Amino acid sequence: MHHHGYLWTGPKPRFDQEALRRPPHPEPPPAGSRPELIQRYREVAAEFPVVDLPPLETAYWLIKPGALVRGTWHEPKEAAAWLGEQLAQYSARFTAETQRGTAYLTRLVDSAAERLRGGADVCHGFYLERPSYLSLSVVSCAPNRARPELSCPVERSEP
Repeated sequence: MHHHGYLWTGPKPRFDQEALRRPPHPEPPPAGSRPELIQRYREVAAEFPVVDLPPLETAYWLIKPGALVRGTWHEPKEAAAWLGEQLAQYSARFTAETQRGTAYLTRLVDSAAERLRGGADVCHGFYLERPSYLSLSVVSCAPNRARPELSCPVERSEP
């Protein structure tokens, strides 16, 4: 097993585009559905696998392009350390002052290492100034405990 790190930051209204953050329904709209419903289904089906927005279910990062992976680690402790580096880099911009403290951030990193050791995914989100949003995820891969059918994005992108 290994772990992939993902980071997304951007305007909060973009993050709120939930239709692009969830996979399309497995069945397309039935024949005879309203044209706008069919068109929206097609858009989501085409965009969800490639859009850089964080998926609502963390494991679905694995269907996104390998280019979105910010790092890959074989040891949970290394993946959690990366998470800690990102938290340290962005924490001064967190809108909630209580989330900026070193003790709080250390607890998040320690908890992430423990969860990753158990094969779980880790996902954290923070409101930043302006209003922007930061999403940080570390996803266990090969296999993912929540979605073992999803293949490794890095292995798919290698020639």
